[in-house]
Amino acid sequence: MKDLAYLNKFFYKYRWRLIPGVMFVIISNIFGVLPAQVVRVAFDLVTENIGAYQLFSGFDRQSFIYDIFGTSLFLFGTLVLVLALLRGLFLFFMRQTIILMSRHIEYDLKNEIYNHYQELSLAFYRRHNTGDLMNRVTEDVSRVRMYLGPGIMYTINTVVLFVMVIYAMLTVNVQLAIFSVLPLPILAGVIYYVNNVINHRSEMIQERLSALSSFVQENFSGIRVIKSYVRESFVRESFAKESEDYKVHSMELAKVQALFFPIMLLLVGLANVITMYVGGVEVIKGNITSGNIAEFIVYLNMLSFPVISLGWVTSLVQRAAASQKRINEFLHEKPEIISPVADNHHVEGLIKFDDVSFVYPDTGIQALKNVSFTVEPGHMLAIIGRTGSGKSTIANLVMRMYDTTGGEITVDTKSIKSLSLENYRSQIGFVPQEVFLFSDTIANNIAFSADVLDMPVVEQAAKDAAVYNNIIELEEGFTTLIGERGVTLSGGQKQRVSIARAIFKHPQILIFDDCLSAVDTRTEEEILNNLGRVMQGKTSIIIAHRISTIKNADKILVMDNGEIVEQGNHEYLMQLKGTYFELYEKQLLEEEQDA
Repeated sequence: MKDLAYLNKFFYKYRWRLIPGVMFVIISNIFGVLPAQVVRVAFDLVTENIGAYQLFSGFDRQSFIYDIFGTSLFLFGTLVLVLALLRGLFLFFMRQTIILMSRHIEYDLKNEIYNHYQELSLAFYRRHNTGDLMNRVTEDVSRVRMYLGPGIMYTINTVVLFVMVIYAMLTVNVQLAIFSVLPLPILAGVIYYVNNVINHRSEMIQERLSALSSFVQENFSGIRVIKSYVRESFVRESFAKESEDYKVHSMELAKVQALFFPIMLLLVGLANVITMYVGGVEVIKGNITSGNIAEFIVYLNMLSFPVISLGWVTSLVQRAAASQKRINEFLHEKPEIISPVADNHHVEGLIKFDDVSFVYPDTGIQALKNVSFTVEPGHMLAIIGRTGSGKSTIANLVMRMYDTTGGEITVDTKSIKSLSLENYRSQIGFVPQEVFLFSDTIANNIAFSADVLDMPVVEQAAKDAAVYNNIIELEEGFTTLIGERGVTLSGGQKQRVSIARAIFKHPQILIFDDCLSAVDTRTEEEILNNLGRVMQGKTSIIIAHRISTIKNADKILVMDNGEIVEQGNHEYLMQLKGTYFELYEKQLLEEEQDA
């Protein structure tokens, strides 16, 4: 229960729903207990009136007694019906307060988890897969809601009903009450033992469900690769194995529950048998009436549903505890990148790396070693180098997706750690290496950074990214829905829409992370010319593999194994006859061979 203690703040928040709910539980159970006493009186009345009816056999008064007897039973029946309707009314109020409270808490909890996800740093998302993140905010929260609603409601109902029924039984006959509830301690022992088994198996089920969700999400995202490599059968078999694993763990829990419920029913039935036997002995002794036996049987039947539901509620609570434990693991995660409380700063674009080193926290790979360079405002910095040389790491550090493990980065002579993250990143346009587009219209994807769709600005951004003509050729133009991750567009079109999205922001710093690889040379030249106009007086950082993309940059960094091996403009680097010169000659030779 210590994991579920996290939810106590929500109980306090919605106390004015919980407290009336508890009151409605108590009132509904008062109307639930009273019919048993009405049944006792009616049963005794039947017993007494049968004797009187037989006594006046052959007299006119017999019909009078029959009429009174019939009317009395009708009144008792009507009273039981009225009490049942009143109980049903307050049960409705109970559900309207407690169940609705659980829905409100579910809403708050989902928002809290999602907002916390948004605050966590990029490193967190590298450590955890998407399916697991989704499962904790959906499936796990749903299980917690079952504890917050039905779990709490039936628990309170069971406790209140037990107290009322046991008290009523004790006021009638202590000995009969003790014998009637004798099987309940055994039931408590069974529940205590089964609790631990259910808890362990519930945790295993949740882990398998997360693995299954991750598997499905990953394969749906990569469906084109699966089909192109004709791996449908392999994926089907893998899915069957994951499903089988989940089924095995679910069946283990079901077996425990399948054994649990019959044992509870057996114990409840045993209580009825004991009541009839001991009650019969007490009637013979004259301590109670036969109506009291009927009353006790009604009481025991009233307890049968709470006792049976006790196992179900136990399962709910244990599964909720397992789910809340998983939720708490992420809620207790602290973001590695902390935004300071600082005034908004208008970025001019002076970026300086001073002896910067960086090691990825999740892998331990050293991506940068003592890197130092300066980018002047309004200049274009280009970065080139082999795969894994640290180019994208520089882009991530400029955006402060990670903090350096050594050295310092300054923006406009201010430490990047002293800038408000939201304000700073709002002035950066970023085009990632792996293009991501949302399942929305092309216009909304381009205008993603704005709250209001400004079509003239969207169209101009599309023209600057050299994708405008492609868009207007589509049947629905800018209102075309492009599917998940932009699956309906070609690779080059996706890259250019992504570039248009960055240009739309009119950023002070624009970062291109090798995002022109799927664009032909002529289109690339058009985009770069437009970029020179759009980014006039602003800082641009372009990461590329093709020297033709970056040769007009003000400064070029040549990276190798996390270090800057050469830096300068195109002419200077060519004169050095070093790594840059070799790359240029090699690419020139490849272009001649392709031609």
